[in-house]
Amino acid sequence: MAGRYPKIVYTEEVMREGMQIEDANIPVDAKVELLDALSETGLEEIVVGSFVSPKYTPQMARIDEIVQKFHPKPGVKYTALALNEKGVERAKQYAPPLTIERGSGVPRLFVHQCDVFVRRNTNRSQMQEMARWPQIIENAVAKGAKAAGIGTNATFGSNFVGDFSVDMTMKFLEKQHELWDAVGIKVTAVSVGDPMAWCHPLKIEQIFGRVKERWPEIHDFNAHLHNARGMALPTAYAAIKALDGEDTLRLQGTVGGIGGCPYCGNGRATSMAPTEDFMHMLEGMGIETGVDLNKLVECAWMLEKMIGRYAFGHVSRAGPRPTRREQLFDANAPFVETIEQAKHFMLGPKAYEGCIYPWDKPITSPYLDRVKGGLPAYEVNGAWPWEEEFFPKPMVPAK
Repeated sequence: MAGRYPKIVYTEEVMREGMQIEDANIPVDAKVELLDALSETGLEEIVVGSFVSPKYTPQMARIDEIVQKFHPKPGVKYTALALNEKGVERAKQYAPPLTIERGSGVPRLFVHQCDVFVRRNTNRSQMQEMARWPQIIENAVAKGAKAAGIGTNATFGSNFVGDFSVDMTMKFLEKQHELWDAVGIKVTAVSVGDPMAWCHPLKIEQIFGRVKERWPEIHDFNAHLHNARGMALPTAYAAIKALDGEDTLRLQGTVGGIGGCPYCGNGRATSMAPTEDFMHMLEGMGIETGVDLNKLVECAWMLEKMIGRYAFGHVSRAGPRPTRREQLFDANAPFVETIEQAKHFMLGPKAYEGCIYPWDKPITSPYLDRVKGGLPAYEVNGAWPWEEEFFPKPMVPAK
């Protein structure tokens, strides 16, 4: 029987998606320090950067130095982006520790639904992308591939040409599926991408739902989501809910939620789902992550010092939900007004030392007493507080 949720394969992208939109002059040593810190959080897959032309992405000009200086942690999968054979050859010099193959590991057909974006981003057209399909298929057949993938990017819509319907996306996927069918290779993976942050929970629910209904043999799903319009995290949640325990769902995000592409028109506002917020959501759903949230928060703070501003994450500012007694906030803390003061969730009372304290006497509450004594604040099936004198009772009608 399928489990409640799919297997989630999460990739941390701050060293690539994040850094490619930041200042190219961030010191290599600072990037190495962040990469090493990320390695200690429990994250299982981390992208170290891109092997691309510095003409188009100057922030990646010193990727070789970063790979040579960082300290790989056993058990962590390190990958890098390479858009062409030249980039792949550069990356291969560092394998290991790098793993060159990414994603589902099967040959795949892939196309941008927005021709304008791909021309701006990679100096190629949608037509050129599709022109490569026959060669990809021919190579797969020659190598005896038993499985393949299909997918689109700019799946949900484009800042340059507008919305893309679910029907349009399904048409692209159907056409790709037909090509694999014609050579007898089974399609087992599907990917959607969102470089311009048009993602929406309803759309991904519909796309993945229709894929599962149309092609039940597909169990490997990928969703690369951006967050300019605040929809990345809810869309990831909808993707999780649309799948089940027989499926694998590949998702990506960045510590602090930074990231973006200079070619999409949103700049740094493009952002991604913050890794710390995503892991916090998974834990709230009862999904084991193996990730230390406190260490992730420290990475987010380290990042903010590097870039000189606050990032887009939320858990790094307010802290995880204090679910254990020792994590609960002090009921007699003074006013907490600034983001720096709010860091008391990790730094302790020194973060709000000297702040305004307006109460004439300490805050007390019978609920607080119960919690401090190890009791639940409420007894849903017990007497507290339902049978206490202060709890309103039904009125007896006057005769």
